[in-house]
Amino acid sequence: MRRIALALAVVGLAAPLLSPAFASPAPAPSKELKKALDEFHAFYKKGMADTGIVGSSLILIHDNQVVDGISYGLADKERAIPAGERTIYHWASITKTMTGIAIMQLRDRGLLSLDDPIVKYIPELRQVHDPFGDIGDVTLRHLMTHSAGFRGATWPWKDKPWQPHEPTRWEQLAAMFPYTEIEFKPGSKWSYSNPGIIFLGRVIELLTGDSYEVYVDKNILKPLEMHESYFDATPYHLLKNRARSYFLTGGELTAAPFDVDTGITVSNGGLNAPIADFAKYLDFLMGNPKRQADYDGILKRALLEEMFQPVLRIEPDAPPAPGAEPVEESQGLLFFIEKHFGRTFVAHSGGQNAFETHFYYHPETRTAYAVAFNTLAVTGEDKPGDSKAGTGKLDRAVRDYLFTKIFPLLAAKK
Repeated sequence: MRRIALALAVVGLAAPLLSPAFASPAPAPSKELKKALDEFHAFYKKGMADTGIVGSSLILIHDNQVVDGISYGLADKERAIPAGERTIYHWASITKTMTGIAIMQLRDRGLLSLDDPIVKYIPELRQVHDPFGDIGDVTLRHLMTHSAGFRGATWPWKDKPWQPHEPTRWEQLAAMFPYTEIEFKPGSKWSYSNPGIIFLGRVIELLTGDSYEVYVDKNILKPLEMHESYFDATPYHLLKNRARSYFLTGGELTAAPFDVDTGITVSNGGLNAPIADFAKYLDFLMGNPKRQADYDGILKRALLEEMFQPVLRIEPDAPPAPGAEPVEESQGLLFFIEKHFGRTFVAHSGGQNAFETHFYYHPETRTAYAVAFNTLAVTGEDKPGDSKAGTGKLDRAVRDYLFTKIFPLLAAKK
């Protein structure tokens, strides 16, 4: 296990990567906090070993200072490369939050309204069958709240090894429009939809003239100094840092395809970044008095916080297990709003090609963390068909540990 020295925050190992927000070391932790973090490291390490996850990294931030960072295991098992703060993980659906920020940027510049019909920008969508009314009733706001009625998966099928990972061109997606239907009245309920976010990415390209990747790089990644973050295929000079990913099922470890191309779905899940870069994104999301002028140049704080407001309640798939903490979840504008242990968090997760990621931000105490795993593990005791059980269970266990044992100590420092 590689542990980043607390006295140096993450800065001692990653100063060139981190934004000015993290340019000075965090104060040394109290004995109580250090003991709690030591115990958390042991818990995290044991959970990784018990689950069989090959590699993972986690970063914890409080009041714009990196409190703790930890990496465990291997970024690349075949080459025995350890995971570390520069290991590049695939953040998958967390990309959606950047797509939402880009849409809000365009709204702020007067280029669109969230209540515009999506067919105003993508008239091809009029080919979609809408049994509930006029497809013109579907708005950008519906897409940003997963309430437009589109199906969940990009492909309606994908079961052959020779099929591309995702559609690679817009024409391939558009060709499916006559075979696509709206599944419920837009705005009437929540249902997670990947195609809906791709349509938002298309709007960004049509209004700016840039590809999605170029637009977000120019308007989010570069201003945040996320210089080792990118979309899809890894630049040659960063290949040495790119994590491989693995499926672990029934005790058998299988390497996932390396460095996959998310194609036309890039706005839905194409982000790759090391944990040190992702810390900069968290700093932006929580706001930083020292950098707020720069951050407002990306998106004004009031507009970002508008994205954090609950719009639709997400009904749970099933009641909580006996003894489990009930979770309330709502959808904001491409951010999730979750209640855990009586506290409200802004969050999003990602999962693709055996990578699993998550971040949580607690606005009240200005505390946040992000975690990335490079293994989708299923343990023998998990329910059949629960493809995320092993890694998902550890992800939830880490969350609950931090929320109940670490976050309260950081809140007490306020």
